[in-house]
Amino acid sequence: MAASLKVGDPVPDFTVTTAGGESLQLSKLLAEKAVVLFFYPKDGTAVCTKEACSFRDSYAKFADAGVEVIGVSGDSDASHQAFAQQHGLPFHLVSDSDGRLRKLLGVPKTLGVLPGRVTYVIDRHGIVRHQFSAQLASDEHVRQALAAIGQLPTTP
Repeated sequence: MAASLKVGDPVPDFTVTTAGGESLQLSKLLAEKAVVLFFYPKDGTAVCTKEACSFRDSYAKFADAGVEVIGVSGDSDASHQAFAQQHGLPFHLVSDSDGRLRKLLGVPKTLGVLPGRVTYVIDRHGIVRHQFSAQLASDEHVRQALAAIGQLPTTP
């Protein structure tokens, strides 16, 4: 596994397909918006649902700040679609069933087995401006991401 990205590190470019079938390339997104990329363990679990719904409830604040929110877990596209529909999630969900994206960004496992819960705030230059990792503090991921986007440079 690659070393976990830290504040100040450039994020390697990647292309993913959302649960809705849309192709997203990080560098193309960053040409228009900053990105909050949050990794979570599993659709439908209590803490993950709370975290996703917290991002949903703050989504307008992210959008108003010109920030794209993307959630990533190892669940299937079908699971993501059901999860998004059930909870009215307005942001993209990406399946990382092979763990490729987690490996690329160095997202650690908790206790060596559970997929880690890590949030990255990436500026328009592709640099990590904030990183937060906590398995159980779901609301804190959103709070810290909102605080971090308030500190992003206003020019690309």
